[in-house]
Amino acid sequence: MAIKDTPEEWRITATATPFTGNKTSVRTDEVVMPDGSTVKRDYQVHPGSVAVLALDDEGKVLVLRQYRHPVRHKLWEIPAGLLDVPGENPLHAAQRELYEEAHVKAEDWRVLTDVYTTPGGCDEAVRIFLARGLSEAEGERFEVEEEEADMELARVPVADLARGVLAGELHNNCLVVGVLSLLAAQSGDGLEALRPAEAPWPARPFEA
Repeated sequence: MAIKDTPEEWRITATATPFTGNKTSVRTDEVVMPDGSTVKRDYQVHPGSVAVLALDDEGKVLVLRQYRHPVRHKLWEIPAGLLDVPGENPLHAAQRELYEEAHVKAEDWRVLTDVYTTPGGCDEAVRIFLARGLSEAEGERFEVEEEEADMELARVPVADLARGVLAGELHNNCLVVGVLSLLAAQSGDGLEALRPAEAPWPARPFEA
């Protein structure tokens, strides 16, 4: 049996949006179950995100430490951001985030993995890119604000990050998935076998 996620949509008899926030909203759908009964499902509607696992020539990953209020933690993360514009090309968004958060550019881009962060309660889809051939970006640094104004940057060996993940010391979803996916790719078919940066993304269709 092929192990592969497949698109499917159960019938919705009613829908409402009880809350609309600055970037996301909450939707309530009445969904018909296989036995014919109807249940309500509440979930967060999210524009989608991109993240960048930036790997330098020494095998170190660019990470940043940022305060995340919902979990009351400062988390080590990889650069990431929202797809603010509907239909935005995710590669362009990832390049922008790497520049804005780390003032870094990359020559080689590939798709590392695509994930739904919390499919039981949110429709957020994230595309995690692998970026290599890193160098300092030209021009002035992007002016950060709010939580980002307190960010710390570091470059950490992949092995150290993997140990932190498995020890329960690192918790950010994109960092965890990105680091373990990188190790899987390196021990499997190799990084050159990863999907190209412009690979289709059915979860968040975009213009090439």
